[in-house]
Amino acid sequence: MRSLADALLYAIIDFGYVSAENAPAILEKFVAGRIDLVQLRGKNRSLDELSVLAERLLQLTKPAKIPLIANDHAEMAQRVEVQGVHVGQDDDSIEKVRAQIKRPIVVGKSTHSIEQAGRRRARRRGLHRLRPNLLHSHQTGLLACLVSRTFAKCTSEFPFPFFASAVIKLENLPQVIAAGAKRVVIVSGLLQANDIAEYARACKRLLSQQRDHVATDL
Repeated sequence: MRSLADALLYAIIDFGYVSAENAPAILEKFVAGRIDLVQLRGKNRSLDELSVLAERLLQLTKPAKIPLIANDHAEMAQRVEVQGVHVGQDDDSIEKVRAQIKRPIVVGKSTHSIEQAGRRRARRRGLHRLRPNLLHSHQTGLLACLVSRTFAKCTSEFPFPFFASAVIKLENLPQVIAAGAKRVVIVSGLLQANDIAEYARACKRLLSQQRDHVATDL
């Protein structure tokens, strides 16, 4: 599987935008677009249904070496060989999720503040989706401002990968990158794109250029 340290673009198959029947076709386009991580999010779907679908999706993600992340359901990782589980602040702790699973696994946590991130300071095998509450705003200037304030501190103090998660789309991605985000989660922008693969490639190019620019500066 790809290293989290090298991951830039995190995609989500969200049943709020696509049907379960279309999920494999969507994933094929994600793979063609060179996404680095993909999460299966199916609110109000049964664990059985999600597990069956995850098995199908793993047939596409494994050859591409793309980690498949289950949303909320740690039990899915006991049934299916997903590579990670993502939980919210109100869900089980990272420690409790790991204790349920008898193999190495990535556990992600939604994080809304630097203080919440600090609680995970000592946890190196994981990832965080940094989503300050105000990032729900569609105001790109506000989004960029908040990313700038939080990412500089988080990336300098904490050892785990952070992904900016908000109303991020291709059109405002340059501003989010300029504000300090190195990795991003994109949901509706990808799922509603006319050409999903090309949209993903365009996002990945912008993120890769930022990474390469930083490496050159070093």
